[in-house]
Amino acid sequence: MKRVLVTGGAGFVGVNLVRHLSSLGRYDVVVFDNETSGDRQHLPESATFLSGDLRDMNNVERAVDGIDAIVHLAADTRVMDSIEDPRHNFENNVLGSFNLLEAARKSGVGRVIAASTGGAILGDVEPPVHEEMVANPSAPYGASKLCLEAYLSAYSGSYGFSCAALRFSNLYGPRSFHKGSVVAHFYKQIMSGEPLVIYGDGTQVRDYLYSGDLNSVIGRAIDSDADGAFQLGSGRPTTINELLELIRKVTGRDFEVRYEDFRTGELRRTWCDIRKARAAFGFDPKTSLLDGLSQTWEWFQTQN
Repeated sequence: MKRVLVTGGAGFVGVNLVRHLSSLGRYDVVVFDNETSGDRQHLPESATFLSGDLRDMNNVERAVDGIDAIVHLAADTRVMDSIEDPRHNFENNVLGSFNLLEAARKSGVGRVIAASTGGAILGDVEPPVHEEMVANPSAPYGASKLCLEAYLSAYSGSYGFSCAALRFSNLYGPRSFHKGSVVAHFYKQIMSGEPLVIYGDGTQVRDYLYSGDLNSVIGRAIDSDADGAFQLGSGRPTTINELLELIRKVTGRDFEVRYEDFRTGELRRTWCDIRKARAAFGFDPKTSLLDGLSQTWEWFQTQN
């Protein structure tokens, strides 16, 4: 049985992924998390939990001991927070990732899958975004993920690692109540009766990927030896205003929307070309945005 370490495994993406991997019966899953934005109580009993922080090398070395493959999800992920406090973002995303790769090198880990980002690395470019575009990050968060991808490439070339950077688009799904991502944030505002604030005119475009579709492709990526960066999304553009209409349909609620000025550092239009991931991993996201929003709203209703 392959022993897999999931950093940040107690967070939204991690909990869903760990549950998926554990259900397959062929992975022994270890979770490493400082529980800043996650909670070990949501993990299945079959997963081993280790408390620790990537900035502490002793903790990291303890976590990677005996591991065959790593799924690196732990990160400071908010663009606006990275602009306000770039050092915190750097220490978590760059230094923390470097510590993990160094520990993996010393321990002989053969496979590393890391969560990256597409839009924030590439900047404000004409979509659909793809892996051959030149990086031009417009915020510290994107710069930190570009550093991560560079180190993955360097460690793959220098030390014989097999490394893949999965560039997530906007993720949503069950168990995301604590997240600040757009769908989770909107749902929490609706449940509390507060207006939804849109920064811009609502024509800005994003690509939304359901967590269940992400789980499947990460599972396949663990067992693959494909190297490099891979865009993961639905491959379909959706404006914020279109998202709001679908949310109205799903929730059956007539909520207030307030539009404010665009914020510095945020992209206006991005969605991704997923052909490379389809060729490498058979990536084929099946969940429509309407169905995914419905399943996510049903879960949120259980938290009220």
